Amino acid sequence: MKVILNQDVSGLGEEGDIKEVAPGYARNYLLPQKLAVPHTKEFLAQLEHKRAAIEKRKEGKRLEAAGLKERLEAEEIHFSLPAGENGKLFGSVSNVNVTTELEKKGYTIEKKRIEIPEHTIRNTGTYKVRIRLYDKEEATIKLVVEGIVQHAAAPAQPRSRGRRAEAAHEAPAVAAEAPATAEAPAAAEAPAASEGEN
Repeated sequence: MKVILNQDVSGLGEEGDIKEVAPGYARNYLLPQKLAVPHTKEFLAQLEHKRAAIEKRKEGKRLEAAGLKERLEAEEIHFSLPAGENGKLFGSVSNVNVTTELEKKGYTIEKKRIEIPEHTIRNTGTYKVRIRLYDKEEATIKLVVEGIVQHAAAPAQPRSRGRRAEAAHEAPAVAAEAPATAEAPAAAEAPAASEGEN
């Protein structure tokens, strides 16, 4: 089914574009949300009438994207996360984390526009992250992931618990040996007594 987009639709097209879409997608989403209108002579005539205004808006968006690109590429995002001594993170950095950090700096960018190498970062290091802006405009920002190394002192507790557990296991063994030692002299005395009787 052919439709004319009333506004930009992410992943589909821009305002004024004529697109072929699934009938269900048009009927259940695009048309009820007023994101598009059916491809008819009447709407085509309206589109031609608005064409100059649409092009002007597109040009404004392109200029805005170019300015945004310049500002974004001056940014550097830092993450400090727990990591092993080999630099492997106990967790990962995704486009959701990058979106949150950009929001703190005053940028509102959809997470699906942020492209991270291999979708998530699982090691410390410096990465280049691509952000898709308007039309073919893209920004590349620097992302630095630093590791907070977990020292050997942290897992010392389970080891000390193990020693306590060993000590607990050893204690009954000593107690169990004590009666056996006490019985030994009694057994040694018994033959001496019987010898006296004879």
